[in-house]
Amino acid sequence: MPVTVDSIERTLRNAIRITHLEIEDQSNGCGENYFVFVASEDFEGKTSLARHRMINELLKDEIAQMHAFSQKSLTPKQYEAYLAEEAAEQA
Repeated sequence: MPVTVDSIERTLRNAIRITHLEIEDQSNGCGENYFVFVASEDFEGKTSLARHRMINELLKDEIAQMHAFSQKSLTPKQYEAYLAEEAAEQA
């Protein structure tokens, strides 16, 4: 069975506290290439590598069925700064 946005979202929401979550199927619907952008309080005090490892571990069954997977993982404070930067670029 192909991986779905719903299965990725359910797995992440059941495992960590989510502040923001975007999941993009970059494979035109076949479920083999996903990008995940997640902000979570659970990332506080963790390095970028540790966050990526955490997400990879949570999604290991799904990732095993994919051709490609990429992610961006931020703390809520980093996400707020990201939004401010995006808004400044739009102005």
